[in-house]
Amino acid sequence: MNSIVPSANNQNNNAAGTGSGAGGASSSNSSSAASSSASPTFSPLYQQIKALIMQGLQSGEWKPGELIPSEIELAGRFKVSQGTVRKAIDEMSAENLVVRRQGKGTFVATHHEARSQFRFLRLVPDGGVPHYPENKIIEVKRLRAPAEVARLLDIKSGDSVVFIRRVQSFSGVPTILDDLWLPGAIFKGLTAERLNEYKGPMYGLFETEFGTHMIRASEEIRAVCADEVASELLHVEKGVPLLNVERVSFTYGDKPVELRRGLYLTSQHHYRNELS
Repeated sequence: MNSIVPSANNQNNNAAGTGSGAGGASSSNSSSAASSSASPTFSPLYQQIKALIMQGLQSGEWKPGELIPSEIELAGRFKVSQGTVRKAIDEMSAENLVVRRQGKGTFVATHHEARSQFRFLRLVPDGGVPHYPENKIIEVKRLRAPAEVARLLDIKSGDSVVFIRRVQSFSGVPTILDDLWLPGAIFKGLTAERLNEYKGPMYGLFETEFGTHMIRASEEIRAVCADEVASELLHVEKGVPLLNVERVSFTYGDKPVELRRGLYLTSQHHYRNELS
């Protein structure tokens, strides 16, 4: 398996723009927009409130796993109705940014929750209950970012990146071969020893020790044949069909913080995605 950079699709689907203040919602620019030939832009009030709450998450005002203020408190803070805040929170909950707990309030989503551990893992067994794979770290090294890696991670060519190669197994059967590239400036101190010591999901480690919470990802999927490296590490014959999943993951502010190429053995598993 080559460490050549994949042609992952880095789409910037930015969050809705913020208003200029806490109250945010204003149509004061409508007259100037009407006078120009360009179409006026408009962000609904609840989208502006959502963007302001997102600013709080991005700045660390409310950390993963922490309780955020109630809808009434947020309505008072932003000087809008509780219904507007509720609509913003509803959308954030649907996007797995926050989690509502009956009788307890709304919490910032965390990768340490069981429901979040499978959000970015779409490979499920053909029969039985989905479960998290066992990890084996093959290699961890620091290197200078090739041009394509730098472009996809939005860093400068030659900047430090952490390269990780690992094998994930289900019930002792090697099933996923992952190559990952991470910005070196963010993931200082990340070593093979630390990754091997950590027993939870890798994204949980990134969140807890490096302050990086993955909130969305862009993927490209194609069929490939196992090369010599994949054949050796996945214990399959060279040329066996594999599913190639290339991913760019983003944190708050739509900042790319992980580039990943995964080769999936699908003889006993399949890739599952729910569309809504």
